[in-house]
Amino acid sequence: MAKGTNTHGGKRLNSGRKSKSVLEKNESGNPGHRPLKVIDVPDAIEGVEMEGVDMPEPAEFLSAIQRDGSTLQAGDIYKNTWMWLKQLGVEKLVPVQIIQQFAMNSARWIQCEDAVTKYGHLGKHPTSGNPMRSPYVGMAIDYQRSALQIWLQIYQIVKENCSVDYRNGLNPADDVMERLLRSRGN
Repeated sequence: MAKGTNTHGGKRLNSGRKSKSVLEKNESGNPGHRPLKVIDVPDAIEGVEMEGVDMPEPAEFLSAIQRDGSTLQAGDIYKNTWMWLKQLGVEKLVPVQIIQQFAMNSARWIQCEDAVTKYGHLGKHPTSGNPMRSPYVGMAIDYQRSALQIWLQIYQIVKENCSVDYRNGLNPADDVMERLLRSRGN
């Protein structure tokens, strides 16, 4: 690798062959013949009763009252995402902070889209008075991009570690789009 700020060389992010999920490896007969890491919770381990764990309560900032008096929707997005992960049995593998980041970015994206709907795509430049793109459009794009990147991290953990078919479950990211569409109907 070259020294300094020159980044010509070396492994690139997301380069190479994509890893298969445990489910896909199992369906194809485990072509690599390596032991598969499958997360299955047994009914009982040597006479010890397994106890279910409730969802950790969402942090207060995820449901904070906003300046306009509305409640931030990140708490609901957090709950939906965590329940989906629990349904698939991988809730312990995804750090709570990542779920919180996804929920917060998704909720902020919804807020920005609501502002674009309310105020429009154009604004007035503060010094020249000429029309300009609304700042909410740029913020919405940033929040959407960030939420997608975080979601892809969560989804990769699910894909690599889930022993059930995760593709047919309700995807919490779909629920975020549903929330946006419902909020525009008001």
